[in-house]
Amino acid sequence: MIRGRAIKLGDDISTDHIISGKYKFEFIDDISKMIPHVLEDVIPEFYKKVSKGDIIVAGRNFGKGSSREHAPRLLKMVGISAVVAKSFGFIFYRNSVNIGLPVVKAKVIPDTAESGDVIEVDLARGIVRDITKGVEEKVPPYPPEFLEVISEGGIVEYIKKRGGLPWSTR
Repeated sequence: MIRGRAIKLGDDISTDHIISGKYKFEFIDDISKMIPHVLEDVIPEFYKKVSKGDIIVAGRNFGKGSSREHAPRLLKMVGISAVVAKSFGFIFYRNSVNIGLPVVKAKVIPDTAESGDVIEVDLARGIVRDITKGVEEKVPPYPPEFLEVISEGGIVEYIKKRGGLPWSTR
């Protein structure tokens, strides 16, 4: 179960909004140096306003654009525990699962939630709740293999600990 404070964003938040490509080579030696620039063009000084466990709630096409893995990795590094959105850029979605950042497609919660609402995400049962508003939405549950990868912190950490992927060792 994931529980956190909502940070509401709109539609079409691209990977370039999450972290501008202009920092890609400037801080190539240390990704943590990019943290002050996460979502800076959407919410100035976002990294100072986010708290560990916060959940981004967004509209359509969250993470559209480039295949830059830095985007979901930096969201996780600043403390985001999950992203709930109406839809995702495919590569962002895949990269998020790969690095252990839960992403959930929802239809209702992105319209009803506001920044500051308390959101719960139950990946195994496929339920997203806005505790503040009393709204609950059923979403497709994560397959058990995805839950295992997420719980280990992503594919690399999973392989380091278990020697292979859950779907290749069974």
